[in-house]
Amino acid sequence: MEGFKVINRDIITEATAMAFADPHLQIPDRYIRADGISPAAGVVAGDGENLELPVVDMARLLDPEHREAELINHGVDEAVIQKMKDSTVNFFELPLEDKNAVAVRPGGTDEGFGHHFRSSAGKLDWAENLIVETQPFQQRNLEFWPSNPPTFRDSIDKYAMEMSNLTMRLLRLMASDLGVEHETLLAAFRGKRQITALHHYPPCHHPEKVIGITPHSDGFGLTLLLQVNDTPGLQVSKDGRWHPVRPLPGALIINVGETLEVLTNGHYKSVFHRVVVDTKRSRVTIVVFQDACIDGVVKPLPELGEPRYHAIGKSEYFKDHITEVVGQGERFIDTLKK
Repeated sequence: MEGFKVINRDIITEATAMAFADPHLQIPDRYIRADGISPAAGVVAGDGENLELPVVDMARLLDPEHREAELINHGVDEAVIQKMKDSTVNFFELPLEDKNAVAVRPGGTDEGFGHHFRSSAGKLDWAENLIVETQPFQQRNLEFWPSNPPTFRDSIDKYAMEMSNLTMRLLRLMASDLGVEHETLLAAFRGKRQITALHHYPPCHHPEKVIGITPHSDGFGLTLLLQVNDTPGLQVSKDGRWHPVRPLPGALIINVGETLEVLTNGHYKSVFHRVVVDTKRSRVTIVVFQDACIDGVVKPLPELGEPRYHAIGKSEYFKDHITEVVGQGERFIDTLKK
């Protein structure tokens, strides 16, 4: 599937870079969220109610009740992880001119350096991001792969491969838990898109007025999130409240996307989440999205009984998902339930 062009991403301007660099400067109007999306609009659990994600050891099967999980003993080469972290930090520390060498292109695909997708009201998240397609190998567009820092391309190449291998190990565990043949689930992911996104959330003196990432649930199959530093910010929606997620050193956060929820016929659930920003510290993450489908269609595996979701073509699914999530801040998957 080629990159989609549903909603444009905006280029990071000098004015934006100045606002990001100084948390005490006046917040540009395009970032002020008075549309019910700002952190001030939601009910946040108390300080003693940080959501403790299930810590999943790769020696155990994944529990189907887990919406997100922090993964330990994941088998990913620690040297590869550290090199990717260093390259990510070094990239975001570059002058804006250097980062914009791989800037998003108006009317182009979702790849490049810039903002998240803008909302239907024209509002922007308080973040800068680099998004590149890392798999399949033949679909990589190296025009969007930074050559500065010099370590970047090698780092992301090795990291993407490690994440591909980890995804397959996780899917084998999930297939066993579902009671289906391993290949049945693996085939839905094999050869599909892998997107790697680097996120930098600058500090903001008035974090209640802005949002790091608008509330959403991921549209791909599986999300693997690596936190580069220990600044919190991820919040998960549960029982009508937002629960902060405390980072666990050395762990990856595994998030079930909406596509995998459909594939597993609701056995694994996607989760609604958002990112808020800190007053003093920036937050940096590396996120890998693994796509999935069955012969170009998003639908439940036939082996899992009576379908609970309507089937939908992959291209139509992504177009409608982006429109619903970015435009409305809701779960698109709920419209597919029978």
